Amino acid sequence: MDRIVDIATDGHHLSAHRGFLLVERDGSEVGRIALDDVHAVIVHAHGVTWSGTLVARLAERGAPIVFCGVNHSPVAVTLPLEGHHAQGGRIQDQLNASRPLEKQLWRRIVSAKIAMQGSLLAARGIEGAQAFSFMAARVTSGDKENVEAQAARRYWPLLMGADFRRDRDAAGANALLNYGYAVMRATCARAVVAAGLHPSIGIQHSNRGNAFALADDLVEPFRPLVDALVGQMSEAGVTALSPATKRRFARLIAFDLSISGETSPVSVAAQRLARSLARSFETGRPELALFDPPSPMEWAVASAPDLSLAEVPPLHEEA
Repeated sequence: MDRIVDIATDGHHLSAHRGFLLVERDGSEVGRIALDDVHAVIVHAHGVTWSGTLVARLAERGAPIVFCGVNHSPVAVTLPLEGHHAQGGRIQDQLNASRPLEKQLWRRIVSAKIAMQGSLLAARGIEGAQAFSFMAARVTSGDKENVEAQAARRYWPLLMGADFRRDRDAAGANALLNYGYAVMRATCARAVVAAGLHPSIGIQHSNRGNAFALADDLVEPFRPLVDALVGQMSEAGVTALSPATKRRFARLIAFDLSISGETSPVSVAAQRLARSLARSFETGRPELALFDPPSPMEWAVASAPDLSLAEVPPLHEEA
């Protein structure tokens, strides 16, 4: 069972013992979880220490440790050096990928992200959602017209209100988004390494200081899942992270998505996307395993992942 371990309280020590991740404070155990169940560890507390053995055991299982800044945005991630038996060849294919191939791959990723944004807006009954399907179809190779940014300028005011501005350094809903994106980024980073790819070699993100550029490329279509949950939280008056809200974000990795008629949780969908990217680098053909946008009822589940499908009402009623 994949579980997100969140360390939000100062002064804890993390270590590995007989197949378990141990959490201790002042020499006393406060919690433990089987290492095989850990999907990722997210640390955004001060004074946290950890053993080198724990880092090695998590790396052996492909589980990243994500270190966050004051606004819950990731500042560092640990990942294994070896992630796949064919890693050397796949990284070579990744390095040799042509620029036209990378542009076509980026076109598909951006188009999928915009389609997800439009689907979420439509599920919430927001006027103007229909424009996003046209924008998704307009994305060209490499998104040279920057349709992604045009869509974002429409998307955020429609989803979060006219006064909202996406700012990674701001509090409130922006901090919630940062945390949710950190969960998704860790999931994609783990999938990238497991597929034998190098996380710092992106197809679009190419900042020299970004060690996880490829994970930032692949996370884009998953972001609206976080947006849906944060939008629901904001409407409910939730403006700060709490243990309960963190659990809701963590459960997003188990949300089911449809890929070519097959249903997979987000954690598996990220793996399938990363593996398809590796095949694209190998064959030279831009064939990505991208998921379909959820239905309105499925979006309702994404917005309230503590509930079962049968318990969740539609996000809006059709007139």
